Amino acid sequence: MLTITGFHAIEEKIKSLDKSQAENATLLYDKAGPRAKKIIAIAQSGKIECRQVSTAELNKAVSSLDEIARDHRGIVLQIQGEKEATSNIIEADNLKSFLKTRLHSSDKGQSKRSIIMILDGITDPHNTGAIIRSCDQFGADLVVIPNRRSATESEIIARSSSGAASWVPLMFVPNLTRTLEILKDEGYWIYGADAGGDTVKDFLTGKAKVSDKVAIVMGSEGSGMSRIVKENCDKIISIPTCGKLDSLNVSVAAGILLYNFRNF
Repeated sequence: MLTITGFHAIEEKIKSLDKSQAENATLLYDKAGPRAKKIIAIAQSGKIECRQVSTAELNKAVSSLDEIARDHRGIVLQIQGEKEATSNIIEADNLKSFLKTRLHSSDKGQSKRSIIMILDGITDPHNTGAIIRSCDQFGADLVVIPNRRSATESEIIARSSSGAASWVPLMFVPNLTRTLEILKDEGYWIYGADAGGDTVKDFLTGKAKVSDKVAIVMGSEGSGMSRIVKENCDKIISIPTCGKLDSLNVSVAAGILLYNFRNF
């Protein structure tokens, strides 16, 4: 069973449910304040069961979650069934057909650039959620996450993304190197984020030519990209900083790069 807390995460998840998923969902709440009342109204319009319970029952419902996710603020969404049974989860075998359909129907206003975010070994679900939220804001077409050595706690990711994990297309892959090969075959340039690369300022000042199909690789919080993934990147890029620390948080860095590539 999938359990979600957080006003934004719950609201966006409810909006993303199809009819069959809504039938397996239950919204639990204790005292309905203004924010909760809005969510309850949305749930009721989607034929989702809404049930008022005690605070003790809510505490029990979230007892197995991460400490941050246990802060339910009086409202909890529960969905019976597969955690990944959502329409924005893309099967790895369908990558080529997804890209073809996505690019044909995509509308990003003035920018026609396709951006894919690749997370190589990011193990903190809060960072993963924050990156997915930035991907939603800057119109990324897809977030690729390896099955191994990656954060998979969907409840925490959903909350940290403020609900964006219910909308942004996500793909969990068994072989990241193979995925990079497919993206290259489809015309994508792979840009790996690393402190030793050329600064993103080069792209902003027109010193480098940037493809209309971009895949950005963010490495793990500690060791960065794996060796083989780094070797498969077409270019290594970095963000110039002037602080006393040696690096940015990976989710912050991802947001900066997404902004730059989207607005270049």
